[in-house]
Amino acid sequence: MTTFPLALPTPLPRAHLLKRGERLLEPDVYVTRVDDMPAVVKDYSRYRRTPLAPLARLLVRREARILRRLRGWAHAPMLLGIAGGLALTMEFVPGEPLGSADQVDDEVFRRLRGAVAQLHASGYTHNDLHPANVMVNGDRVVLLDFASALRTPRWLRNAPVLRELRRSDIANAFRIEQRLTGRTPGDFVSSVLAKPRWVTAVREGWKRFYRGLRGH
Repeated sequence: MTTFPLALPTPLPRAHLLKRGERLLEPDVYVTRVDDMPAVVKDYSRYRRTPLAPLARLLVRREARILRRLRGWAHAPMLLGIAGGLALTMEFVPGEPLGSADQVDDEVFRRLRGAVAQLHASGYTHNDLHPANVMVNGDRVVLLDFASALRTPRWLRNAPVLRELRRSDIANAFRIEQRLTGRTPGDFVSSVLAKPRWVTAVREGWKRFYRGLRGH
């Protein structure tokens, strides 16, 4: 059985709403206090007693499992626990999302790329890197939102799809840097940003299939 470091009350008190979930299976995100510590909660409780409740519980357990395995890694928030099966509670990371005017410097981007490389070396891909999912607190760069993250066994890590997921993470880190600095990518960055032909072919095939469905 999976255990967590804190026994959490249900429901958790809401102190400050950060984001209201509006899309399907998107949680409410808010800051509260747990054992007199600030904590961030991803709350899927609005799906309780609905047909989507089992899937919401699965999403909570899945992200909790990844955070538990990353416990002690400086670039991920610390897992605090699960409340009522539908609320994931984690460390509150102070700071600002990447993109604030005083954070656009080469050292921050170097740390971001280093964090992504460490994550990949541990067998994980993040799969949802964008400025709002990168928190900067002094010298610390923290990746947020591991709901889409994937852990793969070592023997599968050279599979084409997984190589593409790693390339996509690195490409997103470079895209963030480009967007915030306005720099023109060099040859190496351009090679990372270029999607393999098979990825382009799959995406174009899906688009044609989707348009065909809409046309009918």
